[in-house]
Amino acid sequence: MDDALALFDEPPPDAGPRERLSDEETQQVFEAVGEIVAEHRRDGLVLHVAGTPAVMESLKSALQSDVARSVLLAITVIAILLFAMFRSVAAVVLPLGVVLLALLSTLGLMGHLATPVTLPIVILPSFLLAVGVGAAVHLLAIHFRNVRAGLDREQAIVAAVGHAGLPVLLTSLTTAVGLGSFAIADVAPIADLGQFSAIGVLIALVYTLVLLPAGLALIPSRAMQAFASADRASAMTDRVLAAFARFGVRNALPIVCAFLVVATVALGFAVQLRFSHDVLSWLPDDWPVHQATRAIDRDLGGSVSLEVVLDTGTENGLHDRDTLLRLDALKRDIETESSGPAKVGAVLSVADLLKEIHQALNENRTEFHRIPENPALIPQEFLLFENSGSDDLEDLVDFQFSRARFSMRVPWQDTLNYPPFIRDVEERFASAFGSSADVTVTGIMSLLSRTLENTIRSAARSYLIAGVVITLMMIALIGRVGTGLISMLPNFTPILLTLALMQVAGIPLNLFTMLVGSIAIGLAVDDTVHFMHHFHRYLERTGSVEHAVHETLQTSGRAMLLTSAVLTAGFFIFCLADMRNLVDFGFLTGITIVTALAADFVLAPALMALRYRSLRRPEASAQQGETE
Repeated sequence: MDDALALFDEPPPDAGPRERLSDEETQQVFEAVGEIVAEHRRDGLVLHVAGTPAVMESLKSALQSDVARSVLLAITVIAILLFAMFRSVAAVVLPLGVVLLALLSTLGLMGHLATPVTLPIVILPSFLLAVGVGAAVHLLAIHFRNVRAGLDREQAIVAAVGHAGLPVLLTSLTTAVGLGSFAIADVAPIADLGQFSAIGVLIALVYTLVLLPAGLALIPSRAMQAFASADRASAMTDRVLAAFARFGVRNALPIVCAFLVVATVALGFAVQLRFSHDVLSWLPDDWPVHQATRAIDRDLGGSVSLEVVLDTGTENGLHDRDTLLRLDALKRDIETESSGPAKVGAVLSVADLLKEIHQALNENRTEFHRIPENPALIPQEFLLFENSGSDDLEDLVDFQFSRARFSMRVPWQDTLNYPPFIRDVEERFASAFGSSADVTVTGIMSLLSRTLENTIRSAARSYLIAGVVITLMMIALIGRVGTGLISMLPNFTPILLTLALMQVAGIPLNLFTMLVGSIAIGLAVDDTVHFMHHFHRYLERTGSVEHAVHETLQTSGRAMLLTSAVLTAGFFIFCLADMRNLVDFGFLTGITIVTALAADFVLAPALMALRYRSLRRPEASAQQGETE
């Protein structure tokens, strides 16, 4: 797996002879340091291993372990639920087989294109699990309903594909659009996730429409008949779905009014939601790297660095006393005037080293801890220090003494706290040097800050594109602009409610919680497409809104209910993970699935009842079964 810095940005260009360590080299260094620390740890001596590499290596290891365990548990739970619902081994093997084949095909394509497996890609199995299982369950639910209605195996398969094939195609396309919108993100690993998630969804679609019917055709007829006679919960499910249909249509106006009130309140909470990027907070408080980082921040002033490179543009430009004095003054000002979360704990520059040299050459008298007053002494003292055999100077200046490094260390904080401090540093250097020198701000702090800004901007753009494209697709599906726009309300409602819940629960928008939105769009649109497609199909036949809603929920509604139950249980399993970001991811995704189902069972029928109120008339009874 690529190192955690690949989570943030493109690899930097080659900066010279010192190349950045590869992921394998970074891991080897981290492991070697851990072994050395373990050898020298003894009673009374506490050794802490912290810093950005330590945090990122711990994060990578924890994510790999947690995601692998959570996905396996989710698959186990989903398999148990599928078997309990359909009482057929094929109903377990076929959906999960589609997901597995789609995942292997997507990863194989990534390998062929030499695309690294970065941290965001770890979530790819969850995306494909949701989409693949959802589409397969829709086909299975209709197929087994046809079997119960008395159709033979071939007729049941053909009728199921004819009934659910088009909406499955449309839902996969809308989901691919929602995920694919991230392919234009400025942050490369997120763009890779968007690109290959969309490709994986389309691969899963092909496997679902080709391999699933073929697998069903191999199931013996006797097994199908046993399933049909063993179904005891079908009648109860039919009654529940019929109740939802009556409630949504006959209470349309109160439901929509209540929705507007809830949506307004939720919007008020959602706009207060804050962005965040604090990967250390994802790790449990009692983990060694978490405790080590906090200890170093508390006792040594900080574990995160901000680097400034000062380029004088001339050889031996750093022999200039005025330049060194300004660096020294900047250090004092930044140390004394910085405050808040980004309080500077330590600053180091070539001016500090020169003061140490000058003091050492004057019998270590403290009054000589200053920049030499005689400018001619500066190059001489640097030369003496270099000839002493020390290489400390190489870490602070280049060999021509034209560029200098100015290092600041601050405590580990939410990345959102860094940009104001970085801007303050930039302004101080610009005021001190003006156009006499080029100033470049870099380091892990700057990288994290740019990442947060790019991620926020990319997510906003991606969600906007996805929303517009999906809306146009819904309009094209329904064939009516007004109805298409109205049908988007059940799609956006789960996202709005989830954002409000995040604000109430104190869960910030970070890299993982922003990915919930892409899953939410896909799953919410999936259910709405199925509902709208079959609703208008039945409406054209009967001219009755209530009859159309009833038949829609009796057919596609059953599949929506089963899919939501299976996926909710699967994602809630992530709440057992050690890492907080995965717990939040599983919890929020599960809640979003539930609210999306509620929106399509309650709000969507109410909206259609108001949209076609002139056609709304109750039916004494509704035809049962789906025999198309």
